[in-house]
Amino acid sequence: MSSERPRADDADAERIESERVETETTDAETPESDFDRDDPRYYLNRELGELEFQKRVLAEATDERNPLLERVKFLAIFTTNMDEFFRKRVGGLKQQIAAGVSERTPDGRTPREQWEAIHETARPMFERQTDCYHETVRPALADAGIRILDYDDLSAGERRDLRGYFESSVLPTLTPLTFDPAHPFPHISNLSLSLGVLTREDPDDDLTFSRVKVPQNRPRLVRVGGDPDGDAAASGREDRFVLLEDVIADNLDLLFPNVEIVDYSTFRVTRNAEVGRDEEVAEDLIEMIEEVLEERRFATVVRLEIEDDAHPKVREILADKLGVGDREVFERRGPLAFRDFDSLLDLDRPELKLDSWSPKPHPRLADAGASADGGDIFAEIRDDDVLVHHPYHSFTGTVQQFLDAAAHDPDVLAIKAAIYRTASDSKVVETLIEAARNGKQVAVMVELKARFDEENNLEWAKKLEAEGIHVAYGTIGYKTHTKTSLVVRDEGEGVQLYSHVGTGNYHSETAKKYEDLGLLTADRDVGQDLVKLFNYFTGHSLHEQYRELLVAPGNMRERFVEKIRNEAECARRGEDARIVAKMNRLEDPEIVAELYEASMAGVDIHLVVRDICRLRPGLEGVSENIDVYSVVGRFLEHSRIYHFENDDPGYYVGSADWMTRNLDNRVEAVTPIEDPRLRERLDCVLATILSDNRNRWAMNADGSYDRIRPAEGEEVRNAQEIFMREAEETLRQRDGSR
Repeated sequence: MSSERPRADDADAERIESERVETETTDAETPESDFDRDDPRYYLNRELGELEFQKRVLAEATDERNPLLERVKFLAIFTTNMDEFFRKRVGGLKQQIAAGVSERTPDGRTPREQWEAIHETARPMFERQTDCYHETVRPALADAGIRILDYDDLSAGERRDLRGYFESSVLPTLTPLTFDPAHPFPHISNLSLSLGVLTREDPDDDLTFSRVKVPQNRPRLVRVGGDPDGDAAASGREDRFVLLEDVIADNLDLLFPNVEIVDYSTFRVTRNAEVGRDEEVAEDLIEMIEEVLEERRFATVVRLEIEDDAHPKVREILADKLGVGDREVFERRGPLAFRDFDSLLDLDRPELKLDSWSPKPHPRLADAGASADGGDIFAEIRDDDVLVHHPYHSFTGTVQQFLDAAAHDPDVLAIKAAIYRTASDSKVVETLIEAARNGKQVAVMVELKARFDEENNLEWAKKLEAEGIHVAYGTIGYKTHTKTSLVVRDEGEGVQLYSHVGTGNYHSETAKKYEDLGLLTADRDVGQDLVKLFNYFTGHSLHEQYRELLVAPGNMRERFVEKIRNEAECARRGEDARIVAKMNRLEDPEIVAELYEASMAGVDIHLVVRDICRLRPGLEGVSENIDVYSVVGRFLEHSRIYHFENDDPGYYVGSADWMTRNLDNRVEAVTPIEDPRLRERLDCVLATILSDNRNRWAMNADGSYDRIRPAEGEEVRNAQEIFMREAEETLRQRDGSR
């Protein structure tokens, strides 16, 4: 596996350097080699690390190498991600500030200092998103025949047509809410787009404020010159749209007759999602979750977005009544929020998109569902472990097939599954219901505290219980984040256990967009470990020792620390030592300190961390042997892989990141990979990612990142495209050999 770090393109590096916000320790403050693991200078801030990741997401929207509609997609993703960040992280900090919390993070910041740094960092990011849309993306869309028009661009006839559409299809859905002595200030729902309208009856009257919510059940991009309600796929010679808020604004006289429309502007409110309850005193977890969902609707406002040309009175009223200070008000050139713009991806414009991708059957499981009872898949797993790699391998043809076979196989006695997130029309849950109807013992752990999926999971839990299925709703004090399932099968000579341990959720839709790994195995030790784990879900006693699995909050932290220290000891003895780890986030200070000490001992460490990373690579005398990379591409990198050179078996995959919450406060499972063929495959996966010069970014000691580009004359290596080609080629070779 190559450890060479490709250089960033000089021009690109200069651009990144010029945009860098000075929020972290400068080079002049680099710690000395006398390492003190409690020194805050050795740690980066997790919130600012998250914003660095969002900068990389936004960079995909500005990257002209990406097809145009792919860039639009990343504009929408950036909006969605930042909405969630403000709801969760900024909301939590605001609560801490209000409670007078002054405890410092490992990097030495109080909640208020973090809150201030976030706003200072985020403001230019939003400006960059707006500039990207107006200066590059929107003109490029127009050049491609996709025009997002201002109302001034419309002909009189087009305005008449849209007025008719407004009267028939939009006006009946609107409810103007006026704020005056007779009407209290209206509730502004979370993330809803609204118009703030100022009116008066006579020129000498005071201005009256009204809120008009832009309906979310009407298309945000309204087609001009065709069916306004038509979906974006109804493409003609030229696709022309106006924004729904502009249609409403141009027809406010129908909503407010016989008064003067003085001014209007769009605005948007973000509310805190950190509404919690004390689980220890909650008599009913279901009731608690339902209360949390209700309270989120009325939670504290953490951000107000408003058009930069808004009337001062609109801004004043909103800021006052929503309780936000100047720092929390983001004045932006419209449009506000680009999440709805991803509807443009439905246009039939393949030349403006990436080539479509359909996940392929796993070559070993392509025919395994041929028997009526599904026995073939169990025989295949019994012969050798199977490693599945989504979205290159089909979720339907692997994990779903495994569960479907179990549901219909007469020899299967029981199925157990842990569900953290699943689709709203989950085939997995329907399969478990079908299994129960077929007489199987079915037990399901449904995590009701999976943030923003609570309502969906609550509905599924009720349906499962209605079928007589054993349902556990989570565990007191811990979120259940493990992605595991277990099938118990009577095979004549005894009961055989078949296990799935994965890095991703049992979610058929995200499995097409998220990169994840999963192990299907008949290893009895893994199966017995899962028996212990599922007994904890439905009981109350948590085992601390397991035969094979690394389980949090049991043995996982201890085992990971042991493996890191073992590499350090090998390096001190002059032996080759290496750690390669891929994860979503590296946040736990203890693990960071262990990695620093391993680096100082001479261990060669390569980390692929998608977003948050507290560790500073490249510090002289401390982390010179550590490289940190991040990959941002068409698929969300979501798998967790851990490799320790001098460990046996040395490779592990599972649900846990190296975060304090994963190691101490969640139920997680990571499995060793015993099969030499699968270990070789994981080594290839890691090597391919570390050779990527298209989607990979290299982290600097100050927490910023430089994009890696091919050197002159070097071929472009896109790891995700390589895996796609390999999946196609492997299947082709299999079919050709039959």
